[in-house]
Amino acid sequence: MKKGAATLFEAAGLSDSAPRPLADRLRPKSLDEVIGQDHLLGDGMLGRMVRARRLGSVIFWGPPGTGKTTVARLLAEVTDHHFEQISAIHSGVADLRKVFDAARARREEGRGTLLFVDEIHRFNRSQQDAFLPHMEDGTIILVGATTENPSFELNSALLSRASVLTFKRLDDAALEALIERAEVHEGRKLPLTDDARVALISMADGDGRGVINLAEDVFLTEAAGIKTPLDREALVALVQRRAPIYDKSQDGHYNLISALHKSVRGSDPDAALYWLARMLAGGEDPLYIARRLVRMAVEDIGLADPNALLQANAAKEVYDFLGSPEGELALAQATVYLATAPKSNAAYKAFGAATRAAEDSGSLLPPKHILNAPTRLMKQEGYGRDYAYDHNEAEAFSGQNYFPDGMARQHFYAPTERGFEAEIKARLDRWAELRAKKAR
Repeated sequence: MKKGAATLFEAAGLSDSAPRPLADRLRPKSLDEVIGQDHLLGDGMLGRMVRARRLGSVIFWGPPGTGKTTVARLLAEVTDHHFEQISAIHSGVADLRKVFDAARARREEGRGTLLFVDEIHRFNRSQQDAFLPHMEDGTIILVGATTENPSFELNSALLSRASVLTFKRLDDAALEALIERAEVHEGRKLPLTDDARVALISMADGDGRGVINLAEDVFLTEAAGIKTPLDREALVALVQRRAPIYDKSQDGHYNLISALHKSVRGSDPDAALYWLARMLAGGEDPLYIARRLVRMAVEDIGLADPNALLQANAAKEVYDFLGSPEGELALAQATVYLATAPKSNAAYKAFGAATRAAEDSGSLLPPKHILNAPTRLMKQEGYGRDYAYDHNEAEAFSGQNYFPDGMARQHFYAPTERGFEAEIKARLDRWAELRAKKAR
């Protein structure tokens, strides 16, 4: 930013002494003051851009309150670009045209424009395409911010012209540093017990702006005459617990169900219960979770424990019958059962292999000896001829061929030696032995 240029607040007629939220008053004034994104600044990509004074278009991807807007503003300031900010929620094509025209005029005067687009994923595909020519000719440096996975929400053409940089959720140490910065600014300690301070950091859920807003609420208690320091219970009563960050229709939905599924597959009941609780606390439909538990039972446990499917399906029925919150215990019980059951994906893999073989083999007919012959003509054609009724054979096993004529015998199902599949494997081994003897 050029020297003497008005800040946003000066331009709006607001001085530093004007009433502003604490989070805004503590907004970093240099990139060195940004907390929690060291992997991008310093020796990271953004740090290298700043040192070279050559910015490229980027997409900032990360949860709320991690510094995306602040970093964009500071990048413009340190590289002497005009900072222009719009929101995809409130802007349309006409607004973009005005921004591009102004940026083009600015460029003719020798100054570049850093265009920061908040919630860029809210723009539709055609609106995203509007950025492309202006990015290519250098009219703008685009910095888009999104909380959603760019791979799913942004055009491939846009992604090919911008680097995606991931902003990390702030850890407890970073949130503690922000609280200490607030305390220095206010000239006093936050009136909380040690347990309440830990609880406040937990409530912020990785959101830097959120932790400062919570701290500001706590600071106001002294002016309100509330007895301090606040303990954990008093803090919860004062600020109310913030709802978990979880969007059932977006990444949070898929990330958490993936974490639950993989915890079950990895035989970790404790982690599985945690992710189940996270999903339920975030408002996920319990019946969606129940359906996914059934999927886990057939995909990752299979015949190593046939009861897993019964447990998962029973949990769904129980939830249907009891509803919340009692029915959620059935989901928890099924989750523990699945996580602690012996694992096998042998049936899952076998079906996949059989599906591929069916697609590759076309419309081959079954061998005639295993076909029914309800009419005289069909009998004359050889349907059912020489069929061996297995119950009349030794060990109830005939060993005859059931694959299409002209197709070699296939081997799809390879049971493990875990759980009930060990018994299945022993049976299959015995039948293979008998089949080999009959073929001699």
